[in-house]
Amino acid sequence: MNKLIVSLLLTVGISGVAHAAGEPVKPGDPAAGQAKAAVCGACHGPDGNSMAPNFPKLAGQGERYLNKQLHDIKSGKRVVLEMTGLLTNLSDQDLADMSAYFASQKGSVGAADPKIVSRGEALFRGGDLAKGLPSCTGCHSPDGKGNAAAGFPHLGGQHAQYIAKQLTDFRKEEGGRANDGDTKPMQSIAKKLSDEDIAAVSSYIQGLH
Repeated sequence: MNKLIVSLLLTVGISGVAHAAGEPVKPGDPAAGQAKAAVCGACHGPDGNSMAPNFPKLAGQGERYLNKQLHDIKSGKRVVLEMTGLLTNLSDQDLADMSAYFASQKGSVGAADPKIVSRGEALFRGGDLAKGLPSCTGCHSPDGKGNAAAGFPHLGGQHAQYIAKQLTDFRKEEGGRANDGDTKPMQSIAKKLSDEDIAAVSSYIQGLH
């Protein structure tokens, strides 16, 4: 009898979870997202403008891109050690609301290193034909605002240290970042970048607006 009761409870519980997971997600609500994202402020800043160069600025980032990254981090598709467990108990609606909040904020801009800015600009705007590198502007736009509708991230003003780490992670053969889609455009591009290329383009992006 006890086994039957346990079995029924488990069945009801699983059904309840499945139903909750199947509920349609509404468009993200920035106001609701602000409250839900309060804990994010410790690393990313209350309005998404991180002061620490190793934590990305989220303010002004494309909503679609943010939402995808949050889902990838939660599922483990993208590994960010500092985010371990932080998203586990958040629903799809929570992630949508948080994405909407940060997307609605205005991002800050940094400054590029004058010693390497010209090289960074050349790579960002023109690529490197000899290396088979396309320009960054095709997906991320000339002003670095990206393409929010297509899910291509806003780069302008992002911390150079963070950009450099992402490019380095995309470049790794194993244990790197690999959530750039089926065609793996960023992995392909990053593998053609030298350390000097990465430093230069990352610095240029930091001052781009």
